[in-house]
Amino acid sequence: MSQTNGFTHEKKEQQQPKRTLAEWLTFGAASFILTVVVSLVGYTWLNEKDEPPVLAVNNKAIREVNEQFYVSFEVLNTGGETAESVQIMAQLQIDGEIEETGDMQIDFLSGGEKEQGAFIFKRDPRQGQLTIRVTGYKLP
Repeated sequence: MSQTNGFTHEKKEQQQPKRTLAEWLTFGAASFILTVVVSLVGYTWLNEKDEPPVLAVNNKAIREVNEQFYVSFEVLNTGGETAESVQIMAQLQIDGEIEETGDMQIDFLSGGEKEQGAFIFKRDPRQGQLTIRVTGYKLP
């Protein structure tokens, strides 16, 4: 009976061929890719900012073209979350009275992203007080 068991054991070893070099290379590459993906997910999860959007507006320059004044600006989201429907308002006051206003909407700003745009005025903004600010946004 022990000969039968020895024969059966010998037969099992013959049925399982050794792995080829191609199989080992494929296994190694798949393991490496899986390790990289899991590491990136873990890194993102650990370093994720759980901060609301923090939006800031910077005036860039004023230029005159065809008797219109273009005021360029840049909006930057320094927070962690994405802001949608970012509302930006520009207001030009001359001699204490509001002469012109403008509104603009930016579809979305993710964390660390910036967008540029321009407001157009008929009067020279350098002759009064120009205010450009973010008036609101919504979370996705």
